[in-house]
Amino acid sequence: MITRQVNPTDFPLLEEFLYQAVYIPEGEPLPSRDVIFDPNVYVYIKNFGASEHDTGVIAEIGDKPVGAAWTRIIPAYGNIDDNTPELAISILPEYRGRGIGEVLMQHLFSLLREKGYTKTSLSVQKSNPAARFYKRLGYEIIEEKAEDYIMVKRL
Repeated sequence: MITRQVNPTDFPLLEEFLYQAVYIPEGEPLPSRDVIFDPNVYVYIKNFGASEHDTGVIAEIGDKPVGAAWTRIIPAYGNIDDNTPELAISILPEYRGRGIGEVLMQHLFSLLREKGYTKTSLSVQKSNPAARFYKRLGYEIIEEKAEDYIMVKRL
């Protein structure tokens, strides 16, 4: 597996990764792919790359993109201020549980530090097992809402 920075040819892949990032509790049916076009969701990828704050990495096995992690400063679920990029991460289902997410995150954290960011935020549903993953990587809960946590990692 290799990780590399997102480039403009990857932008079409972000729709698939955004769909795969939507948390579906165990036993729940998969939502329609149209769920990503809700403006509150699509903001995570709309015109990605147009802002200097857009940063992302792709994981590839062979020539196949299998995961992506990206950040943006956007008015979305995990936004805490106008200086902190919000994280999204997605691994294709058949590649989960192999450590790909941690490698992607470490690469992304490195890029964010190089760009001068001091922290990154995210929103995660309380019932999502990924909340434990984020804590293990150093994210701390700064706000608890009814169904989700807002978390921040100091870089």
